[in-house]
Amino acid sequence: MKEYYILFDFDGVIADSFKLAFEIQKMIYPYLDESAYRKKFEKNINDWEDPINNTEGCRQNIDFFAEYAPRMKKEIQIIPGIKDIIINLEKNYKLIVISSTITSPIQEFLKTHELDSHFAEIMGNDVHKSKVEKIKMVFEKYNTEPNNCVFITDTLGDMHEASRVGVGSIGITWGFHSPETLLKGKPFRLANKPNELLTAVSDYFKK
Repeated sequence: MKEYYILFDFDGVIADSFKLAFEIQKMIYPYLDESAYRKKFEKNINDWEDPINNTEGCRQNIDFFAEYAPRMKKEIQIIPGIKDIIINLEKNYKLIVISSTITSPIQEFLKTHELDSHFAEIMGNDVHKSKVEKIKMVFEKYNTEPNNCVFITDTLGDMHEASRVGVGSIGITWGFHSPETLLKGKPFRLANKPNELLTAVSDYFKK
């Protein structure tokens, strides 16, 4: 029996983390506004370059993850309804987190919400900074192909990276990017609520 893989982004999709992430980015780049921050995710966040290049106005000595990770457990809530959807999807698919957040706090967050056992693997920024490369690792490790995978994400940048290795995307509209931005990535479908993911994933693999 063929096995199918759902690649989950973490921030914005599972965790309601925009507010905290933006707050910490503002600590580093005080002049950054919300619109500019969202735009950073139209490509791989690790490739973002400060367009102002205002070295005097930013605090590069602040480590984003050193600030972010300790606060995740207390300040970030799980997206309402996503837990039940993950549990349901895991009955028929293998689930893997592919994120630009480092692995350990994702593991802690999922464990707190009793979801860690539902994911086969968590591939954070410490595994590789490129999601293209992490998806290739999935192909190799699980001996699978692009058409057996789908990426559930809230950012245009993720869609572009998935597309580069032949993987389609399902966009979710409760995360970092608006539906208008997500549509630029030509997703298979947009989901407006977590429960819409069940049908979206099923339809994706039937196409």
